[in-house]
Amino acid sequence: MLTAFAILTDGLAYAAYLFMVAVGFTLIFGVMKILNVAHGSFYAFGAYGAAMAAGIYYDRGLPQAGGFLFMILLAMAIGLVLGLILERGILRFVYGKDEVIIVLVTYAVFLILEDVIVFIWGPQSYAAYQPMVWAGNVEIGDLILSNYDILLVAISAGLALFAYWALKFTRYGKLLTVVIFDRETAAAFGINVTVVYTVTFIIGAMLGALGGAMMAPKISITLGIGAEVIVLAFAVV
Repeated sequence: MLTAFAILTDGLAYAAYLFMVAVGFTLIFGVMKILNVAHGSFYAFGAYGAAMAAGIYYDRGLPQAGGFLFMILLAMAIGLVLGLILERGILRFVYGKDEVIIVLVTYAVFLILEDVIVFIWGPQSYAAYQPMVWAGNVEIGDLILSNYDILLVAISAGLALFAYWALKFTRYGKLLTVVIFDRETAAAFGINVTVVYTVTFIIGAMLGALGGAMMAPKISITLGIGAEVIVLAFAVV
């Protein structure tokens, strides 16, 4: 029973990780039909941003709990800026093009952003371990569980419920559903599809960065983490 419970908890934590990684990618692909390879860069920038936020916050001896929130907010702000620049600066010019062209464009952006990461943070690895250490562990018999893993599962479940509510019961969610099923008819009825695209892409980018920030305390933040993530996100979608 102990082994089965350990497998279950590890599986839940990994499922939560996959959900955090893929939810933004799923949103962009579902609405815009864009296989956004650059989504891995949103994750990587979120992780690096979280590490930077941890350094800024914890080096000042501020309360431990606030550092986790600061990491998330800074990472999502980075995702917002990156998403806006990419969508308005590049992707809007390739809407309606062949899917292969869009994949090549986003792959090129991914390669460029990998170099931007080196330019900003250098080639060295970073760690943002403080929230995971602060969260501590809980003992269930002979099994030791990380409270941070439990938090990750809870946040993923909360995000899933919030996404369901937002899509089903909010005005924007209903507009989004209309655009997903028939963008031409949606435009004919006066829905500003361009705005829906931009907002959706920015939200997807912020969710990608959020995934990076959430996973930052559990991983070594180094070059190439975005490539691994995008492969997993493709598989999930």
